[in-house]
Amino acid sequence: MINEQIVREVVGELKDPFLHKPLSETDGIVSISVKPEKKHVSVKLAIAKINTAEQMNLQMKVVEVIKAAGADSVGIRFEELPAETLEKFRGTATAAEAQDLLSPLNNVEFISIASGKGGVGKSTVSVNLAVSLARLGKKVGLIDADIYGFSIPDMMGITDLPIVRGERIIPVERFGVKVISMGFFVEDNAPVVWRGPMLGKVLDQFFRDVEWGELDYLILDLPPGTGDVALDIHQMIPTTKEIVVTTPHPTAAFVAARAGAMALQTDHSILGVIENMAWFQSKVTNEKEFVFGQGGGTRLAEELRTEVLGQIPLGQPDWNEEDFAPSVYAENHPIGKIYYDIAQKVIDKTKK
Repeated sequence: MINEQIVREVVGELKDPFLHKPLSETDGIVSISVKPEKKHVSVKLAIAKINTAEQMNLQMKVVEVIKAAGADSVGIRFEELPAETLEKFRGTATAAEAQDLLSPLNNVEFISIASGKGGVGKSTVSVNLAVSLARLGKKVGLIDADIYGFSIPDMMGITDLPIVRGERIIPVERFGVKVISMGFFVEDNAPVVWRGPMLGKVLDQFFRDVEWGELDYLILDLPPGTGDVALDIHQMIPTTKEIVVTTPHPTAAFVAARAGAMALQTDHSILGVIENMAWFQSKVTNEKEFVFGQGGGTRLAEELRTEVLGQIPLGQPDWNEEDFAPSVYAENHPIGKIYYDIAQKVIDKTKK
């Protein structure tokens, strides 16, 4: 006759689909309830990440082994393992497992760059933060996740395309940053007219099928707003920290608050706010003109209970025809120095 001990033994041999360790070793069996007269078993299991295809596969295995042990019906509930338990296993992944950026065992720090609306310079911030982190000696990847409005390759002056080796995609490296973008896979700047499920598969490929190697940071240039693509990314990534970009204008800050709220509602954290186009500084008089007003970044940071990481004035990089990258500021450029300071703050806050 089936009993709790039998259930514990057969289920305990199954492996957490992300930690690749037996549930008995991960403390993944939370509770077991057996009703012998009805041959019904209820189990509550904790795994590294829930609401995934891997969870569904494990669920089928659990039902299979419990019924093989004598049960007629099985009820299963899942919850996520506590952060302190996950921490015990972090860094123990094999080389193959470490390739999966979405695995809880991976040590990469995800930083999403979000905005409430387009036109506030979110992609410019993404590019220059990634480059500045690389200048500070960090191993950095950059995903152009703005599927409909991809612009990262052009902004960084990238002319090469990724190489495909077997089933792996080798990202393009520029300024020490490994880059992948929808723009690499669309001919002649054609519009992307795919529906949500197809885009979700592309994003999944960007995470799972790209040969990122060892990374300290993966920067995600999110689409503006709170649409399906942004939500998919928030649900895909085990944990991410978000930087919200706004202009000083009150309306831009008001709309940006929604993007920050999405991060909080999906259990991600806000790293800080960057106020872009904060002012225009005349080269003639050296005076600052607050073209879009003042205070939007500060108000947004207060609403999201975070800090302003930096204020970026209006300007443009000094272009070099030999090494053309129209949106990347040089390290010694005044705005490049601001991005460098922001990158140092990000490192200090993430302790990387």
